[in-house]
Amino acid sequence: ADLDAETEKLARHIAAKPKATVAIGKEAFYRQLEMELADAYSYAAGVMVENMLHAEAKEGIGAFLEKRQPDWEQS
Repeated sequence: ADLDAETEKLARHIAAKPKATVAIGKEAFYRQLEMELADAYSYAAGVMVENMLHAEAKEGIGAFLEKRQPDWEQS
């Protein structure tokens, strides 16, 4: 029962994030699986930099700094 509740909680948390951001993260995760560790770190760093250029990142960082919930509708 605890596992089901925690799984549901985690799924809802992820589903509340911007779809584009989740898609970028999933793709990066699976691409890294085939890489050597150093290559995976380098690839992930590049993906994170590119991800920071999206409007969702600006809204997420702004919300964090302002200690509020992000408004993904405006990003």
